[in-house]
Amino acid sequence: MVSRATSTAYRLVCSLLLVLTVTPGSALMAQRPDSTATSVPDSTRPSAAPAVSNFDMSGVLFANYQYRTDRGPVRAANKFDLERIYLTFRMPAGDRARIRLTTDVFQQQQSDNDSYYRGWTLRAKYAYFQYDYLRRSTARGVVRFGLVHNAFIEHDESYWPRWISTVATDRHGYFSSADAGLATAVTLPGNVGEIYGSITNGPGYTSRETDRFKDFAARVTLTPFSGAIGPLRSLALTAWSYRGSTGSKFVNGGTGQVGPVGSSLDRSRWGVFAALKNSTFTLAGQYAARSDEGETGSNTPADPRAVTDSSGNLVSAYAILRPFASRKNAIGTVSFLGRIDRVTTNRARNERHSFVVGGVTIDLTSSASLSLDYQEQLLHETGSAASHKTVFLHLIGRF
Repeated sequence: MVSRATSTAYRLVCSLLLVLTVTPGSALMAQRPDSTATSVPDSTRPSAAPAVSNFDMSGVLFANYQYRTDRGPVRAANKFDLERIYLTFRMPAGDRARIRLTTDVFQQQQSDNDSYYRGWTLRAKYAYFQYDYLRRSTARGVVRFGLVHNAFIEHDESYWPRWISTVATDRHGYFSSADAGLATAVTLPGNVGEIYGSITNGPGYTSRETDRFKDFAARVTLTPFSGAIGPLRSLALTAWSYRGSTGSKFVNGGTGQVGPVGSSLDRSRWGVFAALKNSTFTLAGQYAARSDEGETGSNTPADPRAVTDSSGNLVSAYAILRPFASRKNAIGTVSFLGRIDRVTTNRARNERHSFVVGGVTIDLTSSASLSLDYQEQLLHETGSAASHKTVFLHLIGRF
């Protein structure tokens, strides 16, 4: 027989699910697909505070069918994949304040090299308290505490559709898209750009803090022609910097070691980005560089510790064309896209690879889009990245 406490808990859970189910949704700001919106992403741009009674729930579903075209044993490997579901909740926390929670529902693998899945997992991706400390007609400013946005990845995703492939700095391991810490965003007077800064733990939202060091990041985006007429109106110029550090694996010393290592290892990045975006096309390009230090040896007299360097860089460019968007009563939902990343993972060892994407997308409805695309990763000379050739049928649904 079910106990009274268990029955009470069950009724509470059912009541909560019912409230969430019937609550009106709104458009998701952080995971929306490519659109013709302003160049500064909604997720980091300060916005007006919601009405006190507002409670919003929205979500995004990512799914695909993929077919491998490589030669060898993986040729013709294929599968249907429900990649993940984002659920976002926004609620007021008094005047000038609000709370956001975005949960990531995904299927977790046993390990990176194991195809066995352990079932569905739910974790927080964005979870922060926001306070609007500046509200003026010429400028706005907010501060956030919790799991906050990375300084650059979300900005790149306002141009490139993340549901087809993650952006270059995310895909090639420069940093995580979110992390625990403190962040601020300020809209510049005259809507000519934005400044975003953060101090975070460093490991990313999928990990707890692992050392005493913190990472500092900043981004400046300028839209100098925002008040003009013509194609340059949407031009956005961005520079960003990420100063990170990680602790030594010998921080606590150990038996036989020469002593604890309290110094940090460099994990810094920087980059520049430029983009144009309007109703008929999107063009963007970037250069980014990374500096990563590692350790070898056992920190003993016979096998001393040594610091290694695995610095690298990347160049990425993409274009999205919407040739029918300007025609009345035409097929304005069709887009053609292409992207190429040239990545150097280790300059000292000349480890390089390329990643290319090409495809066509169609908006099935105002809240659902479909993409048929080809993605290939190709090694150049030496490198540790795995080669692959895959045809995808991607689907995104927003609710």
